[in-house]
Amino acid sequence: MVQISLLQFHETACETKPDQVLFKRKPVQYVAKSPILEDQEVWTIEATDEVFVNYEDYLQRMDFYKQKRFICEITGHSGLSFFDALKVEMEASDEVDDAFPDALREPILRKVQFSTISRIDNLVDHVFEEFKLDFYPGESVTVMLDDGDRLNGQIREKTKFPELVAPNGAIERKAFARYFVRLTNRPDEEALVDQEHIVRDRKTFTKQRLRSFIKNTVTREPWTGAPWLVKTKIAKQYRINSEIPNHLKHDNQILQRRSHLSTKKSEYDGNILNFYAPPGRLPELKPKGSKIKIVQHDPARSKQEQFKEYQSALTGNNTFKVQQTTRPNQFTQFGGEHLILPATNGYSAIAAKAQPKPPPPPPPKYPIEDLEIPPARDGNHRPLLKYLSQDTPTIEQVSDGAGSGILMESVGPLLETWDTLNVYCEVYQLDSFTFDDYLEALQFSSDEVQCELLVEIHCAVFKKLVNDVNDKNGQVQVSLPELAASESQRGSKASSLRPTPTPEPEVKRTTRSSFAKSEAAELIASEKAKQLSPIDANLHRAAEIDQSARGYDWKMRVRKRDFGDGKWVVILVGLLNQLSGNPRLRKACDEVLVHLAPMDEEATPATAIARYGSLDINLRVKALQILCMLSLETKAIRAYMEECNVLMTDHRKEKIEVQRNRKAAVEELRVLHEERKVLQPDNASASPQPELEELSNSKINVENEEDGDQEVVVDTEDEEPHQGRSLRRANDRALQRKKRQEEEKERKLKAIADKAKKPTKQAKQFEKVLKKIEAVKVRIREYEEEILTIENDLREADCPRTRGLGKDRFWNRYYWMERNAMPYAGLPTSSTANAGYANGCIWVQGPDDIERQGFIELSDAENMQYRRAFNMGVPERKMLEEGSTHVFSARQWGYYDDPDQLDKLIGWLDPRGVREIKLRKELQAQREKISVHMVKRKEYLTSNDDKKSETGEPLTRVSTRTKTYIDPTGHRCLMWKNLTAIEENGHLHSEPKPPSYKKQSAKAAKKAAEEEARQTRATNRGGKPLTRQGTRYDF
Repeated sequence: MVQISLLQFHETACETKPDQVLFKRKPVQYVAKSPILEDQEVWTIEATDEVFVNYEDYLQRMDFYKQKRFICEITGHSGLSFFDALKVEMEASDEVDDAFPDALREPILRKVQFSTISRIDNLVDHVFEEFKLDFYPGESVTVMLDDGDRLNGQIREKTKFPELVAPNGAIERKAFARYFVRLTNRPDEEALVDQEHIVRDRKTFTKQRLRSFIKNTVTREPWTGAPWLVKTKIAKQYRINSEIPNHLKHDNQILQRRSHLSTKKSEYDGNILNFYAPPGRLPELKPKGSKIKIVQHDPARSKQEQFKEYQSALTGNNTFKVQQTTRPNQFTQFGGEHLILPATNGYSAIAAKAQPKPPPPPPPKYPIEDLEIPPARDGNHRPLLKYLSQDTPTIEQVSDGAGSGILMESVGPLLETWDTLNVYCEVYQLDSFTFDDYLEALQFSSDEVQCELLVEIHCAVFKKLVNDVNDKNGQVQVSLPELAASESQRGSKASSLRPTPTPEPEVKRTTRSSFAKSEAAELIASEKAKQLSPIDANLHRAAEIDQSARGYDWKMRVRKRDFGDGKWVVILVGLLNQLSGNPRLRKACDEVLVHLAPMDEEATPATAIARYGSLDINLRVKALQILCMLSLETKAIRAYMEECNVLMTDHRKEKIEVQRNRKAAVEELRVLHEERKVLQPDNASASPQPELEELSNSKINVENEEDGDQEVVVDTEDEEPHQGRSLRRANDRALQRKKRQEEEKERKLKAIADKAKKPTKQAKQFEKVLKKIEAVKVRIREYEEEILTIENDLREADCPRTRGLGKDRFWNRYYWMERNAMPYAGLPTSSTANAGYANGCIWVQGPDDIERQGFIELSDAENMQYRRAFNMGVPERKMLEEGSTHVFSARQWGYYDDPDQLDKLIGWLDPRGVREIKLRKELQAQREKISVHMVKRKEYLTSNDDKKSETGEPLTRVSTRTKTYIDPTGHRCLMWKNLTAIEENGHLHSEPKPPSYKKQSAKAAKKAAEEEARQTRATNRGGKPLTRQGTRYDF
């Protein structure tokens, strides 16, 4: 708190504000000073020269300044408080003032003043290019003499010579400048040089220093087209005019834009107006982004305006009327320059001269809104969808899931629960499983065989909701609604039903107002009683089953891990009974509990266990969906999400580092290729291998020729003896001569080969460069493979959200479930990893209500306009282009499971639409992986069907509402085993923990466990065991 006088306040107000600090990339706006009374208590902030008469305002402003959200305007440092940013900015400002050349300040500031280049980068580039070869008096420069010497000096005077232009427009002499430079080492001498023989020091004038100088001295208002302005204090120092020209002021800019828009609009209206147009035709709309050229003088338009004036004059006389039903082509077919319009009353009206047709509008710039593209009328439609449910959106379409008992409303929860259990399978300690096995497990029902997949899923989820009895005393990990009434309350309620003597009514004096109040109170009490009374009391007996053993409810069963013999069903009944206290879940819970705990059967655990065998698959999915949604609130799932987020951050950093290394390797490869081009011989390749092959071939030919000569000699010996005189040892000398010739040839061939083998120095360098190029290529391939691996790890760690492939023109969403936070084929250590796929389908979901009402089900006016443009409405277009299979809402699903259908879908998508171009790109990028998994799914299902047919059993042995006795060898879901739980816990979730017979010290047990983990489990760089995301899969 400071007490100052009015004179001191006005003196303080005259001081300049500090340099501007940025908040959210905009300058901080300081608080205006309010009037102060004489000797009033005020609070000031010295750094900003702000004065407050209210202490709360002062504290609020100080809290604002202490936030770590301010940015230094000069250095760009962020995450600072206001005072830290101001300090950094002042230091940077002083540093810029000391480092930047004084001689360049004034000319640069005059160049920047009132400049309308919006981006600071472009402004810096523009100024730097202009001043790079321009020097000013007072600058310290280096003079380069013709003999190569360099002398330091300072510019004393500058003379500019303008450009000379010949009368024919040719440039006779370019503009240049001459400088008188006072040499530092030779004080009595000066050098007269031009800009070609003078340079600055490299560190004196750089783009970075220029950028800092401009940021420190220039400011700009935050509106489009605002000019750069030199700060007032600096403008006064260098006598720079600060008065903004009128055409650059904000108000004038707005007026110019408005006038320009009005001009464009009037020109646009004039272009599309056509007197002969039929009454039902709409004006042609110009595509988005096209520009309308403004014509200065158009004779045809002036004639058209004259005709309008003439037409308006004719409207005053009733005898002149133009027939309204006449079509334009009736008058243009004669080709005359003047046309006569027939009138209904026998008179004729003279029409204007034929107007030239306006130029066609430019083609639209794609991509555009998908539904604005004209519909294709070639009969091509989207590939037919398949439906998993027995009910379909279209009545005439027969579903592939007919007879399965699955309703369309259950398909979404089926996919949701399967995705949740597979994404977080490490948290639940479950082996991954295919969607088809999961679907079959939910349909499985048997009194003799237990489906391990179905039981382990429920038990694993229960374990995450409530801790073990030895872990924090069995703490519940989720928030649960309180039970509507306890057993004691039910007992008291039952006892209250017994007849009790009614007390005599107390006689009170009543009036009309008191009677009305009592009636209102009774109505309110009855409503509260309806809300507080347990609704399930008249629907099911779940509470009685849960409390069948006193003090041993579903929570205690989970704490004790009492899941065996089907008791997990009793836990499910108790949990759903408590969750029915939530109004949002009450209806779904009651639907399940009515079947598991009916009113007409005994309220015992055996009843619930027996009734679950005949529970409908839709109710099973509904109960499992509630459990999965509840488990997502647990600390274990939240911790796993945070761990994945940290892991994704590490992967992103690693990816950036690898991409940086790859970029450096690519640059190194480019340099090596340039060096290779220089060293490569011009006449032949650098490798001597072709020459050696030629030499070897020639050697073979010579040997063959010599063999032929020998054969001739041998043949001559077999002929008749020569009758003339013969020399002694003539044959021996001939053999010696041939031998010497052979040795001479061999010596020459060897010399040639040795010469070819001995490369030159340039060839050696060329070979060395080639080897380096191959090594760099190998390194680049390794970097690319590592980037793909990191991207796959990022995909597997992205568990908080389910990403879709995209949307089509009718806002249908497309999903490939394997893409979301899981290996493409499931965990490689899973018991069903031999299937080679996880889901194997492309799922199509209909549009949600907002998209359907805003883009498909249009209003009457919008629908009429769309129908005039395309001769059909959006719903009609949907029915035409989608074929005979549709999904109309977000609760309806279809799928594709065939690679050929996938290719047809890609071909059906139109890349001119903003949504379908993205969807098409995603499908093309993932097509190979999707097709492989679709084929794997067909092989997996076909192989199991063949096994069933070989055993002689019928293929359909699953019932959704009745019990069926089944041999376990005929079902895929029975082959699944929870190997993860056995490996990590030593037993299944549904089995009790085995007792430890051998006791050992805690230290020895810990040491043995560490040794076993070290030998059996791989670790990452930090020494931690690898999870699914930390592994490297090659699918």
